This record gives sequence, structure tokens and C-alpha cells, in this order.
Amino acid sequence: METTGNSTDLTGIAGWAVQLMEQLGGLGAGIAIALENLFPPLPSEVILPLAGFTASRGRFGLAEVLLWTTLGSVLGALALYGLGAALGRDRLRRIVDRLPLVRLSDLDRTEDWFARHGDKAVFFGRMIPIFRSLISIPAGVERMPIGRFTVLTTAGSLLWNAVFVFAGYALGENWHVVETYAGVLQKLVIAAVLVAVTWFLVGRLRDRRPRAGVRR
Repeated sequence: METTGNSTDLTGIAGWAVQLMEQLGGLGAGIAIALENLFPPLPSEVILPLAGFTASRGRFGLAEVLLWTTLGSVLGALALYGLGAALGRDRLRRIVDRLPLVRLSDLDRTEDWFARHGDKAVFFGRMIPIFRSLISIPAGVERMPIGRFTVLTTAGSLLWNAVFVFAGYALGENWHVVETYAGVLQKLVIAAVLVAVTWFLVGRLRDRRPRAGVRR
């Protein structure tokens, strides 16, 4: 994706987001962020600084863009919460029971963890790349009270959005600097996930391997 300080030179997702915001104002920023929640490959780390940059050009005010982007975040999260609620705990257990290398006890431990730390998971999850969207699904599966889910999601999204919008506003045509540092954070999260998954798979395969001296 080619990105420069001049909005007329932007291409790809950045160009699409700017065009949406220039046509619809703050509402366009909200729509872009709602779609980002539903389709994580759309990067909020690009859209939000761009919204701040567009605000610095007088297209709309900072308060307006924060209102619309936070509303977009909440609506996208509620859609995924609804997906989790529609999936339901019983159906999820049937799916997990058919997966290789995964046990229902793994799901039980995950459910116990979410019961203890669900509030913190939803709030802080809104500030972690990739998990920003995914955390809404287990909240729906576990039927977290929707009022509490909405409040936690709003608070976490507002904080995350404000950091990136204000950075884009302050940097102006150098808004893309934010994308560079956010990209490093996303790569660290992906690396941590890959390490955790690899550790899990190696441990589970080792458990399935017959031990020496033990007849099958």
C-alpha cells in the first residue's frame, strides 16, 4: 500500500478511507472503523491516524471524529458479539469436540478464565491488534451482559481511538509515522500468538506420543 502525506496520492485502503471521510465526514470514519472491526485485515492503525489527519485539514472536528469512530467500533463489536451469541456454548463445544489435538478440557479452562477475567479481557482487548475484533466473539458465546459489554467496549475503544486520532491530528501530513510504530506492535502480537500456538501443538503432540516401555 502506497502512502504519502498528500491525500490525493494515497492508494489502497488509505485512499479508500480518505475518500470515504471526505465524502461523508465523520460518519465515513465511523463506517470505516465499523468495517475494520468486522474485517480485521482492514487496519485501524491506518484509518484512525488518517481520520486525525483529515480533521487537521478542517474536514470535521476532533470531537466529531472521536464520536463517530467510537460508535463504529462499538457497532462492529456488537455485531461480532451477536455472532458469538448465535453460535452458543453448546454448538461451540460440539465443534471443539471434533477438532484434532483440542480437548473439551481446553475449552473448559478457557471458559473459566473468561469468567474470572472477562471484564479486563474485553476492555484491554480493544487495545490489542487482532484481538480487538476477536474478543467480542467469546463475550457473546459466554453471554456477558450486553450492557456491561457495551460499556467496556466503548471505554476501551475510545481510549484506543483517541491515541491514534490525536497522533494523526498532531503529525498532520506525517501521519503515516504512526503506521510504522503500530506495525511493529502488530508484528509482536502475531509473533507471540505463533509462539503460543506452536508451544501448545508441540506439547499436545508429545502427550499423544507413546512412551517408551509402555505397551499400547
